[in-house]
Amino acid sequence: MNIGEIAKRAGVSRSTVSYALSGKRSVSEETRRKIQRVIDELGYRPNASARALANGRTSTLGLVFPPAGNHYTGMQLDFIGSVVEAAAAHDYDVLLSPSGADSDRSFQRLLAERRVDGAILMEIRLQDDRVDHLAALDFPSVAIGRTAHPERGWWVGLDHTALAAACVHHLADLGHRRIAFVNRPEHLLRAGYESAHRGLDGFTKAAAERGLTVRTYCCGDDAASGQACVERILHDDPATTALVTLNEAALGGLYRGLAVAGRHVPRDFSVTGVVAGRWAETVTPQLTAADVPAAQMGRLAVDLLVEQLGAPDSAPRHHLLTPPISLRASTGPAHVFPDPGSGSNA
Repeated sequence: MNIGEIAKRAGVSRSTVSYALSGKRSVSEETRRKIQRVIDELGYRPNASARALANGRTSTLGLVFPPAGNHYTGMQLDFIGSVVEAAAAHDYDVLLSPSGADSDRSFQRLLAERRVDGAILMEIRLQDDRVDHLAALDFPSVAIGRTAHPERGWWVGLDHTALAAACVHHLADLGHRRIAFVNRPEHLLRAGYESAHRGLDGFTKAAAERGLTVRTYCCGDDAASGQACVERILHDDPATTALVTLNEAALGGLYRGLAVAGRHVPRDFSVTGVVAGRWAETVTPQLTAADVPAAQMGRLAVDLLVEQLGAPDSAPRHHLLTPPISLRASTGPAHVFPDPGSGSNA
């Protein structure tokens, strides 16, 4: 069934049916009702591509989200789900593009073929060519994350600097003096991932303010890497009594490494970090953490993009979120080990 058949049965021209469907030109109420009766009788639903040609909209949003490694982490899947759910509430579909750079073929197809009305970008880097490329094209977009110069764009961000610092202050208040920082994988830090850099910056500055002895580590996004990272931490400084992590994918391995080393959480060792709430609650004991509000961030990003599509000349807007630390069971007063010496900062 197509527009031609509808026009024939309604006794009008193809263009009149097209105008009635798209709303591009006015059609008399009598004609519109006649066309609608035929459509209802036939159960016709216009093809998505035809609708896009008719009204210049695809009713689809692009989610440009490269997996940081060879798979999506639990937190990343939470973000994808939140964007899809929020988009559906606005009657939009979502097309996922695993693009890491503006030269990626998937990203270029998304733009050149106008497959989507606007894009949400994730895994933001401090210098992100995708953000720059879309801005140069004046293509509607919202970033979940901030570049080094976020003042010119639409974005939803998490204040990793403040959150990592809050974790450090929480541990320092409990008497911890020797703390490790477990970051994302080294290749993400080298690539300029903003969460990894801003989290490291917040941890380092807060530790300096409190006069703590600290070491920093990059860790792969998996449990085995988390366990190996704990082995390195305790080898480098056996007197370490706590850690802060941004790596929720390694969390189970961090706990396992501490158990293998005979460190009880939180009696002998405290663990905290920036992790999605539902993942913080999957470990035992449950993790004291600044809970990443993935659902809220996905919803806000979609709302901003829909707002931008409806009012293209609006001034850029953003949301910077700083959720409080949720106190659970993984942190406690520092356990005092024999001091091996002055230690070193890294």
